[in-house]
Amino acid sequence: MKNLLPLMRREWLQHRFAWALLVLVPLALAVLPLSFGSIEVDGLEQARTPADVALMVGTMTLVITTAVLFLLLWVSSMFVAVGTPRRDHGDRSIEFWMSLPTSHAESLAAPLLVHLLLVPAAALLAGLAAGTVVSLVTVGRLAGFSEWLTLPWGTLGLSMLAFVARVIAGLPLATLWLLPLLLAAMLANAFFKRWGLPVLAVGLSLGGLVLNKVFGQPFLAESLASLARHAGLSLMGASGQGMTFGPENPTTEVLADLPAWALRDLGAALQATLSVQFLGTLLVSALLFYGLVLWRQRGAGAHG
Repeated sequence: MKNLLPLMRREWLQHRFAWALLVLVPLALAVLPLSFGSIEVDGLEQARTPADVALMVGTMTLVITTAVLFLLLWVSSMFVAVGTPRRDHGDRSIEFWMSLPTSHAESLAAPLLVHLLLVPAAALLAGLAAGTVVSLVTVGRLAGFSEWLTLPWGTLGLSMLAFVARVIAGLPLATLWLLPLLLAAMLANAFFKRWGLPVLAVGLSLGGLVLNKVFGQPFLAESLASLARHAGLSLMGASGQGMTFGPENPTTEVLADLPAWALRDLGAALQATLSVQFLGTLLVSALLFYGLVLWRQRGAGAHG
């Protein structure tokens, strides 16, 4: 941990401006049109009072804004993480970083921890804060500022925190399910530089096609689809029970049940890790990470 913290701080210093833009630019693009344009929301006919309109719209804007910022920063961070093996070669700063008293595993693990776990988790919290601003504008335009102030913030706030906590708790699980693909992309980037991702994509596509059409074994394609499916369910929906709004499910009741639903859903996601497939995923990830460590030990410039 003593060595990891400075390496993680490096990620913050190097990417903080881009992270800020990824939060502030979408927020501005959402607030400005909502402030001056017309707003139409389907489903408001179910709301019978201004308070119902305010609660429904406030909940929708909070959830959508949080989800959009999370996905935006998560996907962006995955691309950044994939490029980390090669990023210090252009200016030869790799020689400086390899001279530090840190292990090769730490130098590779620190960017992964930051970009795959900390940044998406922070994006959820930033999305919740941004969603509050968006909800203020949207609810204010549709129902009035006074209705936004009188929203049941105790119930709504607890429900949204449960929603965010559910995704944050599932984030490490989703990352572990996707880790073989991410590490394979990093290794391909290490050896083939800018052609790494195309080479990996073509290799997996052709490999899956040959296995399926020639040998009648759709194992590779099914495994990749299963990894993506488990990753998604690790974040949300593992229990198979959705949260729906409607005349039979008033918004207040759905929000009140959300914390209990989040616990059930997380339990189902954890239960999915008790499988041979998950153990195999961890084993493949360990082997790929070891391959990255070996590549870096051999100078990280042998293939430059």
